[in-house]
Amino acid sequence: MMRGFPLAPLGRVEMDGATGTLRFERYLPHPASRVWTMLTDPGELRGWYMTRAIVDGRPGGRIEFWVGPAQFHVTGRILAWDPPKIFEHEWNADPRPELPRGERGSIRWELIPEGAGTLLRLTHSNLTTSTATGFAPGTHVFLDRLEAALGGTNLPDWPTRYAELVVRYPPREPPVP
Repeated sequence: MMRGFPLAPLGRVEMDGATGTLRFERYLPHPASRVWTMLTDPGELRGWYMTRAIVDGRPGGRIEFWVGPAQFHVTGRILAWDPPKIFEHEWNADPRPELPRGERGSIRWELIPEGAGTLLRLTHSNLTTSTATGFAPGTHVFLDRLEAALGGTNLPDWPTRYAELVVRYPPREPPVP
């Protein structure tokens, strides 16, 4: 236990040259339909994901997010929309100091029924290595917050939880200007 919140399995940070991929799996003791709502409903995203969101829920629709404490502005097309199984979208962020070259990645959320609950598989791909290493602990925090929101418990404080987890992931690589 870390500060009263159970330690979920770490995600994986996979590097391939200048590109990184984040992979997380999390068992959630809730039906896939409930998890789907948490991932796609702008009202729900505002809470656990700290995101102002526009989601045009259909293949080829668009997403527009202002994400997390830094309020990264992210846009993209929906690449896969198969409720309540697969939600995949582009994750495009314009350049800013933390992302000097911007990002052109994608996020895939897969929901697999398992017993009375759901296995969530998250893949955030085609990131720069700096973003992949920097986002790994933050993604873990967001999944902790999702789990707490689903369970109706207090959401972990983002900066506190991030500080607890950052030491368990590879150190952030400096951004390439």
